[in-house]
Amino acid sequence: MSQQFKSFVGGVWQLISAITSSAGAGDAGKIPALDAAGRLSTTMMPTGVGAETITVIASEALTAGNFVNVYNNAGTPNVRKSDATTAGKEANGFVLAGVSSGASATVYLSGLNTQLTGLTAGRYVISTTPGGVVAIASAPATTGNVVQEIGFAMSATTISFKPQEPVTLA
Repeated sequence: MSQQFKSFVGGVWQLISAITSSAGAGDAGKIPALDAAGRLSTTMMPTGVGAETITVIASEALTAGNFVNVYNNAGTPNVRKSDATTAGKEANGFVLAGVSSGASATVYLSGLNTQLTGLTAGRYVISTTPGGVVAIASAPATTGNVVQEIGFAMSATTISFKPQEPVTLA
């Protein structure tokens, strides 16, 4: 149910609905409302305020929480799961919502990945399980694997994503 407010417009009282997202200049002067999550939509924020994201086509199905690699697929940026078994598949970001192959994915390039489970406080690296992570104590150790620290677990479900330079094991 949208919130409504009484406003005097052109000599007549009218009910005006608050908006939960903005389409741009045409919404100037309108009253904002919080979205279903209790937050202001990033569409109402000035440029540069909000999550640092890009929208990219997924070349495989992605699950909420996956750490992902953005890559050049025949001249078109695509996104796939990060994978410590293959150099070139390092984590560039993560997804908070699952998408199917061929669909547009919103990739977060920094921030909190809140769609994880089973973590303990500490440092994490990308896993040999595509899209996953492991505690740094369990980092990949096989020749040719990639070790890339991706952040610090703040809780059982959240990692603060701050990727480091990957190192390919010799």
